[in-house]
Amino acid sequence: MFVNHELDPGYQFSEINYELKPLLDKSGKQVEGLFNCWIWLNNPKQYNSYSSKALSELIIATRRASADPSVVCVVLTAVGDKAFCTGGNIKDYSNHYSGRPDEYRRYMRLFNDAISSLLHCDKPVINRANGMRIGGGQELGLACDFSIAADTAKLGQAGPKHGSAPVGGSTDLLPTYVGIGKAFESCVLCEFWSAHYAHYLGILTDIVPVLRVEGAFISNPLVITEFVTDNFGRLQYGQFKEGVAAEEAKLIMSKAVVDLSLLDERTEQMCTSLAETMPDCTTYTLEQLRKHKLQHWDKNRETSRAWLSLNMMTEGKMGFRTFERAPKEERQVDYIAMRQLLAQGERYGDSLSKECAPYAIDKDNEK
Repeated sequence: MFVNHELDPGYQFSEINYELKPLLDKSGKQVEGLFNCWIWLNNPKQYNSYSSKALSELIIATRRASADPSVVCVVLTAVGDKAFCTGGNIKDYSNHYSGRPDEYRRYMRLFNDAISSLLHCDKPVINRANGMRIGGGQELGLACDFSIAADTAKLGQAGPKHGSAPVGGSTDLLPTYVGIGKAFESCVLCEFWSAHYAHYLGILTDIVPVLRVEGAFISNPLVITEFVTDNFGRLQYGQFKEGVAAEEAKLIMSKAVVDLSLLDERTEQMCTSLAETMPDCTTYTLEQLRKHKLQHWDKNRETSRAWLSLNMMTEGKMGFRTFERAPKEERQVDYIAMRQLLAQGERYGDSLSKECAPYAIDKDNEK
C-alpha cells in the first residue's frame, strides 16, 4: 500500500529504545491500527547523556516515526527517574573530542541533525521530561513541540561553567519561550530552574507530581509552590528552598518514593488530544509555529558548529577535562585565576591550564 520512506529500513536500535504504544481514545481504550512512538534515551547510569551513536539512532528513530502513517505522536523521553538528558557524554568530550576540532565538528553534525529532525518531524513531538533536562538535554527538549515534566525536574544550561556555549539550540530557541532577559539569565549564568518555575515561564506545557508519601502524591517539597515575594518584592514562586526549609524538604524527600504513573497518564492524554484533530491541519500548524524556532536555528547552526569545534582546542578542552578528571569538589576551572592570566597576556595552552585547570593537562605533557 505504501512506499517505505525510512532513512534506514530495518535498522535495529542499540543505544535508544523505539517503542510503538497503542493510541488511547477518550475512554482509555486502545485504538486499532494507530500508535504513539515512544523514543527512549537509554543511558540512565550516566543521566541519559548521549553518545555519537545514540544521536545517530535518534535521527533514524525520528525519521522512522515521521514517515510511519500509523504513528500519531512522537514522545521523546528517557529511561529512569533521575534525568531526561544531561547532554553529551563528558567522558567522550574529555578523552576523545578535546583537542580534536575536526572530530568534534563531525560529532556536532550529528547533534545538529538530531535537533533538526525533531523540528522537521511530520508528527507532533512531546518531550516527556522524566528528570533533569540540562545542557544538550535542554536543547533537545526545546526542539520538541510540547513538554510535560516531572515536577522534580531541573532545567538549564551548563556551557559557560564548563567550557562551552549553549549554541546547540538554547541561544536560538530559548528566547522564543521566555524572552531575551530570562534567556540571558539561563544561558550565561547557568542557574538551574525548577520545573515549577519553567512551567510558569512557559517552557513547559505541563508538570505533574511524581513523589508519593504514604501513598499520596505530593508536590516537589524542595520548591516554593506558592506565589510569595521576598523582602525586596521579588517573586519566589518556583524557586528552590534554602536553609532550614531546604533541610526539612530533604527529610520529606527521603521518605518519598518515585512514581511516574501520572507523568505517563498526562503524556497519553496529550497524545489523545492531538489525535482529536485533523492530521494535515495539525502538521501544517506545527510547521508554521516551528518557523519561529527555525528562523534562528537554521541561520546559526552551522556557524555555531564551527565555533564549538574550534573551542575544543581552548576552553572546551580545559573545562571538560577538568569536570571529568578532577575530584567532585574541584570540577570547575579557577575562573578568576584564568581571567587574571589572560589579562596579563597569557596564551591558551598547557601553561595557562597549569595555573587554573591542572587536570586538563595530559600527564606526559607536564613539566
